[in-house]
Amino acid sequence: MLSSPLGRLWRGIATAISFLTFGLGGLLVGGMWPLLTLVVRRPEKRQKLARSIIHHCMRGFVGLMRGLGVLDYRLHDCERLQRPGLLVLANHPTLIDVIFLLALIPHADCVVKGRLARNPFTRGPIRAAGYITNEEPQGVLEAAGASLARGNALILFPEGTRSVPGRALKFRRGAANIALRTPSEITPVLIDCQPSTLTKGEPWYHIPARRVMLNIKVLPDMTAHVAPPPATEDEVPLSRDARQLTRRLASDFAAELAAFQQRIRES
Repeated sequence: MLSSPLGRLWRGIATAISFLTFGLGGLLVGGMWPLLTLVVRRPEKRQKLARSIIHHCMRGFVGLMRGLGVLDYRLHDCERLQRPGLLVLANHPTLIDVIFLLALIPHADCVVKGRLARNPFTRGPIRAAGYITNEEPQGVLEAAGASLARGNALILFPEGTRSVPGRALKFRRGAANIALRTPSEITPVLIDCQPSTLTKGEPWYHIPARRVMLNIKVLPDMTAHVAPPPATEDEVPLSRDARQLTRRLASDFAAELAAFQQRIRES
């Protein structure tokens, strides 16, 4: 039934229910902000409570989408995301990647687009949880380092935006710049979404012909720091390192993702 016209119609209705629930949940969590400021005086404790609330809400939302038949998922080695102080780098094939990562990682911090901090459905949770916005690059680097130093897990998408299906992964240097400025090792996360859905520019009402399956795999940690060749006279070493690390991350992610997708097809 899932691939039948009736099944597709139901998944369209269920997707609409999911988006409505997400929007109302965002307004509800945002509306709790004034209450949290009154009840919990310490900002650090208030943020931690807000992130815990968001973590459990995302777990519930993932369960709702699965229960309604919008999607299913398989987790591979994701128990490794329970460790504190992780620098989590993930590819970004679909809009709901961050929902799954926030559901899997307790007390996670993340870097979000500035426009989401102004969106009425997301600005409340972002403010309550103290998530980092990307409007000021230098501020992002400092805030990311401070967050990791406090033992938070930090979620980053090196692509900076959602992947374009059929195109090679294209990483920006922001994630590499953060990785090089912190002592944390990188925890790579592969996300595969079949069939493709909620990609960049794709409206929510474009319902795939069959139920979406997400596979999420956590790879072994990798170090950001390698022994690079000497810098040229007109080259800043950290800038050079960030460029080299970005190339290495893009290459490693592409190879690992291709192998992961092949294993999924064969299973």
